Parts: sequence; structure tokens; C-alpha cells
Amino acid sequence: MKRKKEKVCIAMSGGIDSSVAAAILKKQGYDCVGIFMKFWSDQEGTQKVINKCCSIESFETARKVSHQLNFPIYTLNFKQPFKKQVVDDFLSQFQSGLTPNPCINCNKFIKFDLLWQKARVLGCNYLATGHYIKKTTNQLLRAKDKNKDQSYFLYNLKQSQLKHLLFPLGNYTKTQVRAMAKKWNLPAKNRPESQEICFVSGKSHNEFLKHHLKLKPGSIVTTQGKTVGQHKGLPLYTLGQRKGIKVGGIGPFYVVKMNYKTNTLIVSEKKDDSLLYHKIFRIKNTNWINGKPRKTLNCEVKIRHQAPSVKCKIINNQVTLSKPLRAITPGQSAVFYKNQQLLGGGVIDKTF
Repeated sequence: MKRKKEKVCIAMSGGIDSSVAAAILKKQGYDCVGIFMKFWSDQEGTQKVINKCCSIESFETARKVSHQLNFPIYTLNFKQPFKKQVVDDFLSQFQSGLTPNPCINCNKFIKFDLLWQKARVLGCNYLATGHYIKKTTNQLLRAKDKNKDQSYFLYNLKQSQLKHLLFPLGNYTKTQVRAMAKKWNLPAKNRPESQEICFVSGKSHNEFLKHHLKLKPGSIVTTQGKTVGQHKGLPLYTLGQRKGIKVGGIGPFYVVKMNYKTNTLIVSEKKDDSLLYHKIFRIKNTNWINGKPRKTLNCEVKIRHQAPSVKCKIINNQVTLSKPLRAITPGQSAVFYKNQQLLGGGVIDKTF
């Protein structure tokens, strides 16, 4: 069915996924326009650290794809809102002892809010991205490719947004998408895939935090109360972590708690120390795609993107798991499902 009168704005990154999504929509008969977003990049002295999502190479690939598919592409400068809503929040959360997920904020505030506002100005009926997720009229579902499914990052979407969104890759596997890119000879066909945080490109996660946060060294103490070394600043550590705890000659140790009041890193020699396991936690900043549950909700939850789904019960933002899970981390998101349907989610606030 041809949809020549329906105009769609496609978020173009220069990667395989957004390029194939654009090609699919073009073949379906949509009137397409591409948008390449410029995000904030870090500065180290006089040398600029490139944000890999909006590098010159990425833009050139996106431009070539749009030229080949015969639709216009525009560049939008989102540096300031990206810095405020994504980067500054990321740093603030870490400074407060939390472990945030910046991709979730980027989707919420930038891609599906600011970008959609700009798309409307361009006269677009729809906004499309290369995310792996399925959409029906009023529901979001896990993608066909379970390894690539990105529904975890999109739990903040609302009913009012769904009717304007298109996700062309939801019914394809990554293997199929790569094959289509080669079949159609898209300029992005050989672009490497990256799952790192875009604005820390070129450096490690901790190097970025060291550069931007005021870190205070303190004691590393075992669960038995023995001081075994010095940490370099609590924001550099996360629950369950083993690597990077540099205590010479003994160990290995696993992080079981960060005490910000005493600036102490508490560690255990047991990978599965009971202090790392919890069955109950509270969530905040919730969003329910099909409306807030009235009373008790029985469903499944993922406490990290790559974590398996676990059965749970939710009552008034308190989540009780069917079994204890390791390293439930405040600041990360808990995302809820009913079979294949994405119900919503919230930020992990506190464990009990």
C-alpha cells in the first residue's frame, strides 16, 4: 500500500539500523526526510573528544544513504539540551551514589520529544527510528530479535506518542538487517556496531567520571571490618564489581556497598555474598504505557538491559520478586513486561 501523502521523519545516525529502517520506509512509499542530530562532545584541553553518534564520518554515511534513497537530510543541533538532560544528569546521579542509564534519558527527552517537535515543524506525520521494538496501535512489544530487543530503553513512551511512531526493524533480526543493507548496497553496510555510551567515546567510563567529578579517596573495608586498601572515589564503583578494586596480594574482592556517609567502599571475598541479594525494591519516576495499574500487578521485570526477565508483584511502586536477584542497583531502571508486551518501568530507588 502506497503512502505518498504520509511524511515520515527518520532519525539518521549513519549506522546500519537507521539506514535499513529508512530504506524499508522508502520502499513502502512514505515521503521521507532524514534528521541527523548533533549532540554534545567532551573537551580535553584543546582536543575535542568525538561523540561517535554524531561524528563527521557518521554524518557523511547518513548523507550518502539519504542521497542514494533520494530524500533530503537535515542536521539539527541538540548539543545544549543533550548536555543538560543527558550528560549533566548522568554526572549528577553518579556524584549522588547512583548508577544511571543515559540512553533512557536520551530517548525520553531528545529523540522522542525534541526531535518529534522538529519533525512536526517539517510537516511530518510520523517519526521513525532504527530501534528494535514492535508496535501495535496502542502497545509496545518485544522485538523479534531477542538479543537486540531495545524495549528496555523505551519504557517512558506514552500513549499520545505511539500513534506517531514507526519502528521498521521490530520484525527483523540483526542478521536480516545486515543482509538487507548488503543487498541494497547501502553505504552503512560495513559500519561497525557500538553499544558504548556515545559521549564517553575514546575513553573509558571511569576516565570520563574522573575528568568531570570531584572524587574523594577513602578506605576499602571488608564485611568483617578490616581495612584492605584505598579507593579512588565511590562513583567509580558499582555493586557486584570485581575488576578495578586494586588491593595488592589479596582478594579477589567484590563490591557489596558504597557508604557515602563515611566515604567507605565495602567489599567481600564472596561473589555471591548475601549482602548483594535482594527480593524487594522500590521504584520512582514511573511511566505506565497503558495506564497505571489499579492494585496489584503480577508481571515480569528486567533490572538491567541484558538481565533475564523475572516474575514479580507490584503494589504501590514496591516490587517483590519471585526470587532474590544479585546487585539490584539504585539509579538503574526496572522495566516491566506481560508476556511480550512492554508495560512500563521506573527508576530503582531503594532495596530492602
